Amino acid sequence: MFNDMPKKLMPFLLIILFSISTITSQQLPLLKISSDHQYITKENGAPFFWLGGTAWELIHRLDKKEVELYLKDRKEKGFTVIQTVILAELSGLVTPNVFGDLPLQNNDPTKINEKYFEHIDFVIEAAEQNGLYVGLLPTWGDKFNKKWGEGPEIFTPRNAAEYSKILAERYKDRTNIIWILGGDRIPENENHLMIIQAMGKTLKENSPKQLITYHPSGGSLASDYINENWLDLDMYQSGHSRITQEFQYVLRSKAKPNLRPVINGEARYENIPDRFWEEGNNYGWLDDSDVRVSAYWTMLSGAAGYTYGCNDIWQMYSIDKIPSINARTGWKAAMDLPGSLQMKFMKELFEVFPWQQMTYSPNLILGDNQGDESYITCAISKKKDFLIAYTPVGKSIALNLSGFSSEGAKAYWYNPRSGKIRLISNFSISDQHVFTPWAKGRGSDFVLVIVASNSEYNVELLNNN
Repeated sequence: MFNDMPKKLMPFLLIILFSISTITSQQLPLLKISSDHQYITKENGAPFFWLGGTAWELIHRLDKKEVELYLKDRKEKGFTVIQTVILAELSGLVTPNVFGDLPLQNNDPTKINEKYFEHIDFVIEAAEQNGLYVGLLPTWGDKFNKKWGEGPEIFTPRNAAEYSKILAERYKDRTNIIWILGGDRIPENENHLMIIQAMGKTLKENSPKQLITYHPSGGSLASDYINENWLDLDMYQSGHSRITQEFQYVLRSKAKPNLRPVINGEARYENIPDRFWEEGNNYGWLDDSDVRVSAYWTMLSGAAGYTYGCNDIWQMYSIDKIPSINARTGWKAAMDLPGSLQMKFMKELFEVFPWQQMTYSPNLILGDNQGDESYITCAISKKKDFLIAYTPVGKSIALNLSGFSSEGAKAYWYNPRSGKIRLISNFSISDQHVFTPWAKGRGSDFVLVIVASNSEYNVELLNNN
């Protein structure tokens, strides 16, 4: 082909090829903490919406084609972070990956298997090509605190530091990595804490620009156990229960003296038995309505991000695998369960507004608003020119709008199942304001959006998505 090309065109072709190569290999911007320590931003200060996807066994169980399939789907659904693990939970030290490789030599954290890590390199690069950050766990927690897991416990404070230095040196130039320590465990003794401290301190010293957080076990905040300078983000696991109140964790984190952005890193999984750990009880299965409640409660209480999870996807379950926690749907089919697409709708709604400037404002809800499954969460902008309220079971929303920025406003219902918005009315702030959805009961959740009449927020663009 090149032999037939006029010589005068050759320099132009080389410029074009170089430009394409530069564009395709362009790194994602580094992430940092906002000046008010409540949100995550990109290098240029633009807000970063953490919409995570739980893919704990991605590295361990999928081949390259499957990795690309999963990442492409999550990109199309608006996800921004994929959470996965190097030393995986499900026999990660003794069962090879699909290429026949184990991560370590003789279970020694100071001696990594290069072939296994080449696949990790591929995952990180493929994520970047899809515009995705990787929330990367160096290890699942059973490798330092076995508890109910498979283990074995292989870490000491010394080899934890050596292992973390290997990781930092290998990945310090990657701009799309967020380190997540822990792995569904909390430190229960001094040795556990020393191992965690060694990892966090070593990563921060050797790759200082990458953010670090910690994934605790259910019902916990990272900051309940760790308050070191290397902990950039607070993270909690609200767990897999229909009766948990996700907003309470955010409020508890924000009440602590060292303010950090807080992420719900593991919430109610779609397609998992509700409270599966309670033997003999049958509460049914969590579904997309649980995902929506968990997500809106999290974000409207002031979190910096939310991670969606699905029981079939975290373990990359397929018919040839032993199911964990009653997994019943193959991971490829589970990618089409409604909850993950509805997370895209949630993110699109928030990004119409400067969502990072919202303030959780329960005092604006009038009347009975008990902290049960019907609890209405509400947040208003600092400028008082838009408000978002969420009713989980379709209960009427009565509002005190006396402090709103304008005398007139527009009210809308946003349907979190479809991502579509409908104008309710233009109204005067001086009127009484009670807004009642057209359906109620479990699964009939709605989002009330109110914007000042003189604002430029074009919420009706949501109907074009």
